Amino acid sequence: MNFWIAGLRLAHRWAISGRAGSDLHEVVLVELTDGEGVTGLGEAAPLARYGESPGSVMDFCQKVDPARISFADVAGSMGYLDTVAPKEMAAKCAFNLALVDGAAKRAGLAVCDFLGLGFGENLHFTSFSIGLDQPEVIRRKTLAAEEFPVLKLKVGGEHDRENLSALREAAPSKPVRVDANEGWKTKEQALEMIEWLARDPFIEFIEQPMPSTTAARDLAWLKARSPLPIFGDESYHGPRDAEHCAGCFHGVNVKLVKTGGVSGARAALEAARRAGLKTMIGCMIETSVLISAGAHLAALADYLDLDGNLLITNDPYRGVTTRKGVLSFADALQKTGLRVQAAPPPP
Repeated sequence: MNFWIAGLRLAHRWAISGRAGSDLHEVVLVELTDGEGVTGLGEAAPLARYGESPGSVMDFCQKVDPARISFADVAGSMGYLDTVAPKEMAAKCAFNLALVDGAAKRAGLAVCDFLGLGFGENLHFTSFSIGLDQPEVIRRKTLAAEEFPVLKLKVGGEHDRENLSALREAAPSKPVRVDANEGWKTKEQALEMIEWLARDPFIEFIEQPMPSTTAARDLAWLKARSPLPIFGDESYHGPRDAEHCAGCFHGVNVKLVKTGGVSGARAALEAARRAGLKTMIGCMIETSVLISAGAHLAALADYLDLDGNLLITNDPYRGVTTRKGVLSFADALQKTGLRVQAAPPPP
């Protein structure tokens, strides 16, 4: 078992509502190898919002007994990992990815086929995210993202109206998804901002307009009045949240780092669909390991926001690729498991 911290360099300084901008992001990578030489690869992109850090992930990894985890028993291995620490979902995500990767490789299958889901080439596309910034920077970023059919704009800052105007100068009619990251503190403020956004006919939906700690009655009040669909992100962590979110949102954003990996994300997506919610698979700043893992679940999602690897300049891996927003495994170097390998060195 090997694990290490990797520093990811962002192409542009990244900021969202309530969190300072940065041009460097650290993830933790995990490798598990069985007695037959099969290696599974995983990644943790820890979330400070949930008290996680690269250091806490490394501490978790050091506590894991490799003899207690096995590609032959992913569910049992995850049960053991739950005894190592009660939360640390990003760390568990890394181990789950590695376990599922190894199990699928042993079966000679890609993860999507190992899970019985398949992957439709030329069917799945991702939005491209633009973080909080000054309006002129937003305009330049929008122009640079011309090839992507759908954009995702972060809001919840002091220049929201100016930023949307700047985006529209560069892309007058491109579909846009908006993410407030809990940035609006009252239901009245949230409704006012959503009504303003709805004047733009090409806004698709709004993510997490209010804090996840907001009372359910206030979230339901907003859902009943919102002219745009509302998706929960920070409010949705797994199947246990499906009933609550069905009363408060129209859809949910499932991230593997919140759910503890591929296994937890699948359960979260299926529970949301049973509850009548639309589903999206999202991401953090991540390498192609986590992004590819999310792509293997694309058949369970109505929307995809799998662009974290496109925001960095030093992705150490190669897996799913993106051309004009369309996700593809056609050029993946590895044909089984997560279909991810170390990226070839630059020419």
